[in-house]
Amino acid sequence: MTIAPSTVHEQARAFWTTGPGQGALRFEPLAAPTAEQALVRTVYSGISRGTEGLVFRGEVPESEYNRMRAPLQEGDFPYPVKYGYASVGQVEAGPDALIGREVFCLHPHQDRYLAPLELLQPLPDGLPARRAALGANMETALNALWDAGPRLGDRIAVIGAGVVGCLTARLAAAIPGTEVHLIDADPAKAEIAAAFDLAFLTPEAAGRTLPDACDLVVHVTGSPAGLAPALILAGFEATVLELSWYGTQTVPLPLGRDFHAKRLKLVSSQVGSVSPARRARRSHGDRLATALALLRDPAFDALLDGEVPFAELPETMARLAAGEAALCRLVRYD
Repeated sequence: MTIAPSTVHEQARAFWTTGPGQGALRFEPLAAPTAEQALVRTVYSGISRGTEGLVFRGEVPESEYNRMRAPLQEGDFPYPVKYGYASVGQVEAGPDALIGREVFCLHPHQDRYLAPLELLQPLPDGLPARRAALGANMETALNALWDAGPRLGDRIAVIGAGVVGCLTARLAAAIPGTEVHLIDADPAKAEIAAAFDLAFLTPEAAGRTLPDACDLVVHVTGSPAGLAPALILAGFEATVLELSWYGTQTVPLPLGRDFHAKRLKLVSSQVGSVSPARRARRSHGDRLATALALLRDPAFDALLDGEVPFAELPETMARLAAGEAALCRLVRYD
């Protein structure tokens, strides 16, 4: 192990949620790494607008305080809490084989940090650090398709053209013979669909052209209102995969009408556990490595919608949590 004194810093700055809709950058001590750790200098981190927005607003249900913990979270829900899971940085101290390597880590927003070696995933060749910030989102999309098990030739609808929805639709469209529609209430999302060579429909248009037609419907709008249309698009004995997480919200769902007659399967998908379809043969590290390799596709740069300096993260998080439109907003560490 190499520990260079000039790169071991005594303090780091980290972003903490300090109250409902409030955040701050805090200084905290930073020790030299142990034999099981590495010191990472952050280059970029990504903001997961949906989940981090729920955390920032204090909308994590008390029943989920333990299950919702990020791998390297500090503090406890509701606050103060240091939360996040999309960090890309360069190893400054640790095993010689990692010195200077760019790595992805499920770490909160922080300019330098110590992390266990088993949680550091070196970036594959050809993956730039900016795009690698989508790693956690790609893991979610990959796990969702493992859960759903789409087949060649399937007709698939993805409702919600946010980051995870776009990633899921792009991966599904790579399966030979599939017909994938990306659906969103915002007509402007047609532009992002075009960047991924995907057909785009508004919910109203989809209701006219795709009722009872889809083998798989993936719902990922984050809005309870988006789930009911998914039942309309699903065909006989089709699967509706729910990727949205609503925190403390109640979700009304019309399970009358033809829900039973169509024998629909409503399946939840969540990234905290590896899909049962692959759990016996894939670890969390294996899944993350696959997700990063999939991100070598430069088309995914279309999901990166701007950068903000780390110093501006408290104000940026407040705007995003209040509803500012965004895909993946990157935090830049100078």
